Order: sequence, then structure tokens, then C-alpha cells
Amino acid sequence: MSESPSDSDRRAFLRVVGELESAWNAGDGEAYGAPMAEDADFVTIRAEHFRGRDAIVAGHSAIFRTIYAGSTNRYSLETARMLGENVALIHVKAILVAPAGPLAGRHEAMFSAVLTRQGGSWQIAAFHNTLAPPPPPA
Repeated sequence: MSESPSDSDRRAFLRVVGELESAWNAGDGEAYGAPMAEDADFVTIRAEHFRGRDAIVAGHSAIFRTIYAGSTNRYSLETARMLGENVALIHVKAILVAPAGPLAGRHEAMFSAVLTRQGGSWQIAAFHNTLAPPPPPA
């Protein structure tokens, strides 16, 4: 099964993406972890692998206080498809603006997430983030 999601499922995916964006922009690690399944897997742009919501929350709480302090992210849902009745794959474009620190500037990334429906709501079971390469020099 590889179908387009229903309108209601697509709206649910947009809500999940919106929750992540709002949590990032508020610098709130707890809120960032909220849409994650308890046993979620999260791979960062540096290929670090966090297992479980608690580890994801702790990692994001730390970066929101340090290298990404004061940063903003804008997410846009690029694609969504159903892999099964209760499993979906989404791809989201991210535009990060960091005001200071080692990652100061504007950066683009793409993340893929596998979502599972549990008790009528969607949670992120797996998240993989990939940083886009910098543009070539002029």
C-alpha cells in the first residue's frame, strides 16, 4: 500500500509538523518531544542517533540552550504517503536561521518521518534529518 493520505490524515500531519515548528521556535525541548512516540528513533543532521522520547527531549533541550539558542525553523510539508492503514511517511523541508554560534546563518535541511497512528492520533516513530549542502561558491 502506497497511497495518498486522506484529507483528515494530511491535516493531522500538518498539525504534527506545526507542533514541531512551534516548539523549535519557542526553544522548548519538552514540546519538541511531545509528538514523538515513547520509543521513537531520531537521527540528527550530524548522524547522532537518539532512542526514545526522553533522549530526544534532553537532546533538544540542550541544543536550544546552546548552539541553536534563539534560532528559528520554518517547516513545510513536501510529501506525504500512506505505507499502511496506520503508517505514513512524510518529507518536510526545513529552513533554519541561527543568529549566533558555530551554526550562525541560514541552513536548509530535509527530514523524513515515519508516523504511526495510535489510538486515533499520529505519533512520530522515526525521524531522520539531513542537512542540505551549502551552495557552490560563486
